[in-house]
Amino acid sequence: MILQALKEYYDRKDDLAPPGWIKQKMDFVIVLQPNGDFLQLNCLQEIIKGKKVPPLKMVPNIGKQALKHTNSGKDANLLWDNVGFVLGVGKKGKMKLESFLQALDEWFPVTDDQGIVAVRRFIENGLNNPDNFSPITNHPEYGEEIQTGSPNITFKIAGDDENEFIFNRPVVRESLSEGVNSNSMNETLGICLITGDANQPVEKCHTVIKGVWGGQTSGATIVGFNSPSFCSFNKDQGANAPVGKTAAFAYTTALNHLLAKDSKQRMQVGDTSTVFWAEKANDLEHQLADFFGEPPKDDPDCGVRAVESFFRSIENGAFMNDENEKNRFYVLGLAPNASRIAIRFWVVDSVANMAGKIKRHFEDLQIVHGPKDKDVFSLFRLLVSTAALGKAENIPPNLAGNTMRSILEGLPYPQTLLQAAIRRIRAEHDITYIRAALIKACINRSTRVKNPTIKEELQMSLDENNTNIGYRLGRLFATLEKIQQEANPGINATIRDRFYGAASGTPSTVFGNLMRLKNHHLAKLENTGRRVFFEKLISQIIDGVEAKVAFPPHLNLEDQGRFAIGYYHQMQKFFTKKSDNNEQPKE
Repeated sequence: MILQALKEYYDRKDDLAPPGWIKQKMDFVIVLQPNGDFLQLNCLQEIIKGKKVPPLKMVPNIGKQALKHTNSGKDANLLWDNVGFVLGVGKKGKMKLESFLQALDEWFPVTDDQGIVAVRRFIENGLNNPDNFSPITNHPEYGEEIQTGSPNITFKIAGDDENEFIFNRPVVRESLSEGVNSNSMNETLGICLITGDANQPVEKCHTVIKGVWGGQTSGATIVGFNSPSFCSFNKDQGANAPVGKTAAFAYTTALNHLLAKDSKQRMQVGDTSTVFWAEKANDLEHQLADFFGEPPKDDPDCGVRAVESFFRSIENGAFMNDENEKNRFYVLGLAPNASRIAIRFWVVDSVANMAGKIKRHFEDLQIVHGPKDKDVFSLFRLLVSTAALGKAENIPPNLAGNTMRSILEGLPYPQTLLQAAIRRIRAEHDITYIRAALIKACINRSTRVKNPTIKEELQMSLDENNTNIGYRLGRLFATLEKIQQEANPGINATIRDRFYGAASGTPSTVFGNLMRLKNHHLAKLENTGRRVFFEKLISQIIDGVEAKVAFPPHLNLEDQGRFAIGYYHQMQKFFTKKSDNNEQPKE
């Protein structure tokens, strides 16, 4: 299903590389005289944000070496490659040059094309006398970069148009087309698992996939068998999972396109590289990264605007129509696994349903907050709020992928997410806006699954009718802390810093002492109205609690979360103008 969906995406995209071609970064072009003599070296790199960025060019693809060279030194590309193969720089330089020349001879054994003849003579001259390459390797401006061996180089003939590289000549295109469509007598034929077509030449080694965060820089495969123990019934390498060459090229090209650094259809979710696309072109496939990805530093409000626009679109019915009900939407999460790529999650749904689930996620996270806080935040910020020291590397393994899957499938958030948020609060004694929103969302989703008639157990702001013991004790703890702060202006450490963990986990061990300490603090308040306000508020909070025991010996995990929300809600209420003016609590 995954490979089929990727091939369908390739088939509907007009800007992806056709069979026999691939997009690759190109750093330099060697300009040759028609007789093969070197004329000049042109740099194709552009300066973007102070960095040299080579442009992408559509170049010949004659094998896996287009993405990943072996260590043999005998797998040169056609009419382009890195400096090692074009100029013999580095280890096995002569062998690589000979391989480059051999590729020309195999693809063009007889030709009178001026460009190919010039390149062949240039390489032969370099093999006979390496000093012929010295004007390039010792170039006054680019020589140092050339000698690293990493830049990609191609060729053009003097006088041709600026982008008229030799690999774009008609004879090259015709040769590549013939090579793609020709079948070798030694190739294994089979039924393609992607298309279902019979008698298809089976791809033995699938093109590597690049761009998966944390994976090998040279790339890895989704489908591959590199050891006899992985092969069934003594079949050849590719015959264990027969995929036709054309289909294999299509799905690998599509996935590499989606994973490209400049792709608008990918985002990093923890250790999971996530790509997404629709069966038919749809706005959602270009918006998802703005919803969940980290906004660019030069536009921190990008995500907020995207979500606001998304909500307006749903309200206007842009996503809820018959066409989007039938249009499938795919989300694929990938993670590195040695020389292969692991599928972390695979979600398929209609565009309309997916839009509804994304909307539900942001609605679940809505909670009262300060005027300077953003209304929405990225999934990365959500996860980092649960990590020690606020560092991405401390996000628990698999948490990001599981959370993303919960969002897109409309499932309860992982229990480990709630645990991580509560653990951070207990460790840091800090109930931040993001953590409060996260805990509210986790509890509401869990409650909704247990009892579908309850739409939202925890409200956006203070709910004085909520009688849950955890929520009420959280409100009470916030009130006791507020009394202490007003009785001791400028105090450095409050009861939250000393007793939050015990109060939220084992209330009976601390609340008795805190209630007695409260009387001492109330006596220090000079404002009689304020003292009366707090006494009535405490009475209102304790009255009507669903549990008969005011201070239970233990709160379970979800009640600890409700404790945090009760504390957060009550503190936010104290910050409002009405509460500071001694608004009397409801009886």
